[in-house]
Amino acid sequence: MKVLPRRRRAVLLNSLLGVVLLAGGGLAYAGAHDDTASSGRSGQTRTATVAKGMVLATVSGSGTLASPTDAGVDFVTGGTLTSVKVGVGDKVTKGQVLAKVSTTDAQAKVDAAEAALNTAEASLTKAQAGETVTTTGGGGSGADGGQSTATSTTKVDAAQVAQAEQQVTEAETTLSDAEDALAGTVLKAPVGGTVASVGGKVGDTVSGTGSSSSGTGQGGSSGSGSSSSSSSSSSSSAPSGFVVITNPSGMQVDASFSESDALKVKKGQAATVTLNAQSDTQLNAKVLSISSLPTSSGSGSGSGSGSAVQYAAKLQITSDTSALRTGMSATVSVVTGEADNALYVPTNAVSGTGASRTATVVKDDGSTERRTVQVGIEGDSSVQISSGLSSGEKVELTSTTTSGSNGFPGGAFPGAGGFGAGGAGIGGAGLGGGARAGGGGRG
Repeated sequence: MKVLPRRRRAVLLNSLLGVVLLAGGGLAYAGAHDDTASSGRSGQTRTATVAKGMVLATVSGSGTLASPTDAGVDFVTGGTLTSVKVGVGDKVTKGQVLAKVSTTDAQAKVDAAEAALNTAEASLTKAQAGETVTTTGGGGSGADGGQSTATSTTKVDAAQVAQAEQQVTEAETTLSDAEDALAGTVLKAPVGGTVASVGGKVGDTVSGTGSSSSGTGQGGSSGSGSSSSSSSSSSSSAPSGFVVITNPSGMQVDASFSESDALKVKKGQAATVTLNAQSDTQLNAKVLSISSLPTSSGSGSGSGSGSAVQYAAKLQITSDTSALRTGMSATVSVVTGEADNALYVPTNAVSGTGASRTATVVKDDGSTERRTVQVGIEGDSSVQISSGLSSGEKVELTSTTTSGSNGFPGGAFPGAGGFGAGGAGIGGAGLGGGARAGGGGRG
């Protein structure tokens, strides 16, 4: 028996394996092509049954939770803190005293204002009394001879009275301001809730707002602004102040929607709110308002991309809000259309656009009929059928996948990438252990 050289045997072995794999690949192609064609025909004849139920159309947005009763409050009158009566986590009621500053300066100003008012009021009384002038006149002839008479006249200087009245008014205003400043040395809770932060301790010096009005702005640091509540925009920030109080009661959502979705959002629509930190919990809500002005815009990346415009909406949460916190992020789904007990089919059972579409009805004998149907509410995965179909009928579903021209996804021949590797793929597969059978990739 003639023994072939080792190298020649390897070449022949690789040649034989190549033929076998090519033949096997051809059979695999033929089988797979038939399956794909069959699957394609099966996909074209997939059906769904016309059913009855609820069809919902929704749009989604994102936002954060905010409570309209959250507040940051500051001292009206600055000074040295003499008392801080609350700490973080304490529950407080509306009107409760939170902290105090020294009253020495404020009380001195009240005392001075009261004295100035007393002086002004005395001056007004004197001016209003006027000045009395007495005149004496001589008598005529007679047995008694001449006899004189005295006449008294009171004169009031109108200019002096007006000036005194003005001084009283000014003194009253000064006293009122001084009394407000004295009252402003005591910080009280504008709302009930939970203390979220306290901006100082006894002995610290805080500045004041200089105004007793509340809810007119946000203080940027302790003692620098009047009481404030969180902003109503979708980019709202938490309130700030010497003491910040939060209250989940009446919690709302400040959300943003894309320009196309914002056109569908209306006041009063029902919605669901899903917390990003607790996705298994859904809260009920309703739309309170939708802004007609954009909140943000910017050019997208890449050529031909348009601007991204967002519109702000405010929603009221109607579920229990006791466990919620200001600033939590959430996803909002607003119901923009609803049809109950309606005929519906999957979205891919109808073709066309607008209210009038077409659908293919598949009969019991396998024959098909193309019909014109009228659609109503278009949901996320189903569409309402107003007319043209009956409950229980079967409709053809259009295929949602595409294949390559040869029946394979992407048009790629099965294993083509492997053949491109030449003999390395064969040798590496363990036929002969590697380099010896596969020729080290030279195959």
